[in-house]
Amino acid sequence: MFHSARFINTFSIAIAVLVGAGASQASAQGRYWPTHEWRYSSPEAQGLDSEALADALDYVRDHGTRIHSVTIVRNGYIVLDAYFWPFQNGQLHDVASVTKAVTTTLAGIAGGAGAFKGPSQTLASIFAGQPIANLDERKRRMTLKHLMSMTSGLDCRAAPGEFTLWQMRETKDWTQFMLDLPMRDEPGSRFEYCSGGMHLLSGAITKATGVSALDFARRKLFSPLGIRNAIWPADAQGISYGWGDLRLEPRDMAKLGYLWLNNGRWEDRQLVPTDWMEAAIQPQALPPNTNQRYGYGLWLHQYRQPSEFEAVGRGGQRITVIPERNLVVVFTGGEFEPSDVGALLGRALKSDQSLPENQSGTARLAAAVRAAAMPPLPASYISPLANKVSGRRYALAANPLNLKSFVLTFVDAADPQLELEIGDRRDGPRPIGLGGVPRLSSGGPSGLPVAVSGAWKSEDSFTIEYDEVGNINAYRLRLRFTDTGVEVTLSERSQVISSATFRGTPQR
Repeated sequence: MFHSARFINTFSIAIAVLVGAGASQASAQGRYWPTHEWRYSSPEAQGLDSEALADALDYVRDHGTRIHSVTIVRNGYIVLDAYFWPFQNGQLHDVASVTKAVTTTLAGIAGGAGAFKGPSQTLASIFAGQPIANLDERKRRMTLKHLMSMTSGLDCRAAPGEFTLWQMRETKDWTQFMLDLPMRDEPGSRFEYCSGGMHLLSGAITKATGVSALDFARRKLFSPLGIRNAIWPADAQGISYGWGDLRLEPRDMAKLGYLWLNNGRWEDRQLVPTDWMEAAIQPQALPPNTNQRYGYGLWLHQYRQPSEFEAVGRGGQRITVIPERNLVVVFTGGEFEPSDVGALLGRALKSDQSLPENQSGTARLAAAVRAAAMPPLPASYISPLANKVSGRRYALAANPLNLKSFVLTFVDAADPQLELEIGDRRDGPRPIGLGGVPRLSSGGPSGLPVAVSGAWKSEDSFTIEYDEVGNINAYRLRLRFTDTGVEVTLSERSQVISSATFRGTPQR
């Protein structure tokens, strides 16, 4: 057994669950490939904890984290596959700079097919017969490997705001613009994040194969993997954008990760040459001011244990591969940092062996996945459960706030109330603002006013924000009501106390 809170801090695991597919499929005999469809498994069957995943999903929804989807594949089975409103299952998503890893993979496939002589082939030989400005000896030494590892030596500027990329896009022929740039460094001597260089690589693929990177991918990559739905824009010359804007479904992104996990092999075919794939996940460049390394379009985290590599795109797009754990994690998002939920998600991976099945955890996770896909409830929504819990005192287990009990009152829908028992004193009842605007009341714990707001996040989940305002402390209580009581998750914004989850029982 092992516990890993750290392996996910880079991108974090995220959330999705197999409802109905279940562990029975995990016991299918023999090796399979997800060419036609993925197989599904319960988290526990693959060593993950469904309760921990449900906790993470609840956190994402309660905090409005801008995740669009998360897909987790372990041992070849999807154990989590969640979609967050308004993004929906089956939709394409712009994978941003994850595209770069697809472009370098296609270059490897083209090399295996004989279109390139290998990663050390020079750009000058690929574009022989084509006019190239500033063709000095350094540029003559620039190779495919240098483009793929962001060490071309071209005078390509990442700052400010991908400056050279935007310059390139203002020209009539983007590939020619990049090919004509003057050299700034000896090829291979310095890392410079250069999206335009990846577009030049896409142009080289077209020059060598006679088709666009998209058409080449459809024949040699997407079709063998069973990827049927992809959009990849092209420039005026028909060159697919080598740096970004490829659009795929999240489960198809996971197929790419699974290909890389299996060293470029798919079914009985070595789609990407073994030596090319091995080089892609080895350090080829040392980006400054970071302990990360760069391979061929992939970011490497070899300092972590276990080590991992990933394709990264702006906004939270990720395909992360952890070979030692036989794990692929895919995120799409609308501008979020996956590590924001890493600590929560890191609790999910428990073992390299199967865990005992957890029916209640699986049911809770299934409910959380369904809730993630639904539009948020209106601020004025009152759950039918409110009548059942209204006026009932819940006695609470030990917790960092020494909160002994609470009472919620929903008799008047326009004026709900909260009463707390904290240590040896009673606080409230206080009015709760339900419309996103906290209600202010006097006489807080420090003698200063308190602002309280609340919202039903689902039919069985009510979240309270208790803000002492001038006293800095701001507490969040997420109450999930069950048939036997309530589960409380407590946190404090400035972390003056530790977060905790504990139970409460109704008093008779």
